[in-house]
Formats: sequence, structure tokens, C-alpha cells
Amino acid sequence: MKSKVKNIITGGAGFIGSHLVDRLLNEGQKVLVLDNFFTGRKDNFRKWIGHPDFEFKLHDVTLPINAEANMIWHLACPASPSHYQLDPIKTAQTNFLGTLNMLNIAKKNNARFILASTSEIYGDPEVHPQTESYKGSVNIIGPRSCYDEGKRIAETLCFDYKRKHGVDIKIARIFNTYGPRMLPNDGRVVSNLIMQGLKNESMTLYGDGQQTRSFCYVDDLINGLIKLMNANTNGPINLGNPKEITILELAKIISKKLNISENFIFKDLPQDDPLQRKPIILEAKDKLNWSPLVDLDQGLENTINYFRNL
Repeated sequence: MKSKVKNIITGGAGFIGSHLVDRLLNEGQKVLVLDNFFTGRKDNFRKWIGHPDFEFKLHDVTLPINAEANMIWHLACPASPSHYQLDPIKTAQTNFLGTLNMLNIAKKNNARFILASTSEIYGDPEVHPQTESYKGSVNIIGPRSCYDEGKRIAETLCFDYKRKHGVDIKIARIFNTYGPRMLPNDGRVVSNLIMQGLKNESMTLYGDGQQTRSFCYVDDLINGLIKLMNANTNGPINLGNPKEITILELAKIISKKLNISENFIFKDLPQDDPLQRKPIILEAKDKLNWSPLVDLDQGLENTINYFRNL
């Protein structure tokens, strides 16, 4: 009988990580989740507790750990500015030490390794839309750099482990992702606008609301991560939805879906907040045969229903 694939998912109690847990366990694989619950929640995987193929360890990835795995999905790191700026030094440590520790497990086990990197490595881009060859425009001493530069050094580590130790690394540059299990207070624009709308509060927009984002539904992202893990490529590969929308347009769509009148307040744009964000996904289409399938209309319906039921 063929032995089951062993997966380690760091950050597996989080928004994206817990959806990955569901997919892999439903496919009959074994999963070990490592999480310190900084932004993850036990409720996200509670239904799997006691399942013979599921294991959880309360662990901070900045500390070494011994574990066996065929595949390592390194997702651990707070991803919203309000969370990663709470303790920027810890965020930088998570990106460097956490990636280093998990790469060492990959090296020891001859395991495949995927890094959940980010579109934030492009900074406030001077090239639009963004392709993987763009080197980025990041403020290395700004309040967001603990995350932006943290992910950049994590990518560097991955390729150094590939060159020096032959580790089979894969890098996914994840663009704005949304869906059920986002934290209601995580400070990201989709959850912010939905929660403010549900509470009949004014929706907060920054600048003039004309900055753009491209929103990828979480199920599409999980499909992309799985395809990347099983593909014969190291990346980096952009994973995101190339349909670009202004934040003001997004707020209007959410208002309409909630059946409330448009009520917006405008605040100053945070420092280094990107004005544009849109992926070119030709690499993902070519090498992974991947592109997003869930449109913003359906994705927002699912996400609003989730927050309504909290």
C-alpha cells in the first residue's frame, strides 16, 4: 500500500493555511500544522481534531523543530499591515528565522518546499502591472519593510538553499486574497468594508479611494498553490486575479450587496501604501495551467455570508 504524503503547513490555523489543510486532508494526505495562534485560530481546523491524518503542534517557527515531511508549505507570517506592524521585529524574525528553520527541515527530509511570498515585494510599483521579472520599489526603512523586506530575504534564502543544497523550492507571490475565515479585525480592505457595512458604520477609504487592487478568491489561490507545489518549476510565480478595481469601486459594490446606502469617510493614505497592484499571470497560465475562476461577485457573496454568520 502506498504511504500517504506527509505535509507540514506552517500558519495552518490561519486564513489561507486552514483552507489548504481542508484540501490536503480531503485528498487523503497527512497534515502537521505548526502555528502559534498569533493570527490563526483553532476554530479554523477544529473539525479535523482527532482525525488520524491530522496533527497540530503549538509552535513558533522562529524556533527550530524536528519533523518529517514530503512537502512543506511555509505560510507562517501575519499578512495584514495592522498585524505585522504590531511587532515589526518579530515579523522580520518570522520571515528570516522561520524560513531558515523550515528550509532546514526540507533539506533534511529531501522535501519539496513552497514559500508563501507576496506581491508586497514589489513595493509601491513603478511598473504596472507587475511581472515576476520586476525587481520592485520598496522602502527598506519604512513601517511596512519588516514584511516587504522580510519576504524578499525569505525568497533569497530559498534560492540559496536551492543553489547550495539542492532543495526543491517553489515561490508563490500571492496578491490580495479574500474569502471566508478572514479575521473580521485584520485591517484588510475587504474585511474592513464588509464589517463596517454590516455594522451600518461609515466605510473608511484612504486617499481618494482611487488606488487599485486585484482580488483573488481563496479557493482559486489554493488551487494555484497546489499546482505550483506539483509543478516542475521554482518560480517565483505570481498568483492573483488580474482583474483590477479601485477601492472606491469595491466599497460601492459591497454597499450594494449589503443593501445599504453609500456612506464613505476618507482618511490620509498610510505611508508606503501601494497605489497600484495588478499581477501579470502569464507564467502561472503557462507553467501551471492556472488562472482564477471565481469572479469578484460570487467571491464577495461567499465572504459576506461568512461574516454575517459569525
